[in-house]
Amino acid sequence: MRLTLPEHKKLVFEVTVPIRWGDMDAMGHVNNTVYFRYMEIARLDWLTSLSLGAAPQGQGPVVVNAFCNFHQELRHPGDVAVRMFVANAGRSSFDTYYELRRSDDLATVYASGGAKTVWIDYALRKGAPLPDSLRRLIAD
Repeated sequence: MRLTLPEHKKLVFEVTVPIRWGDMDAMGHVNNTVYFRYMEIARLDWLTSLSLGAAPQGQGPVVVNAFCNFHQELRHPGDVAVRMFVANAGRSSFDTYYELRRSDDLATVYASGGAKTVWIDYALRKGAPLPDSLRRLIAD
């Protein structure tokens, strides 16, 4: 079963990530677990750009569910252009979606994926309301 990106999503961030030699597996292509790392880099860089990165003594994001559809193999050398989208802001959660393309082949989606992100109070280990600025950004 291939999951698809929702129709109503908002592009919020783009980042280029180098494909490292060590990202490859014995089959000669990027290991499937590394695709999640590329998505994580985009998510954390985006939140940091909003001054909303993880604050171990405060509040921040936790991924509670993630998926990835592998459309074509990524191989070293090269760079991955990651486009990040957001949707569905709730009280304490929102959805993120990603498209991974090679920077030298932007017409082809090599992988697509997403994650449900919950905003939590780290000390209480419980969900917390999304910051108003984040909720507005996702909803606009």
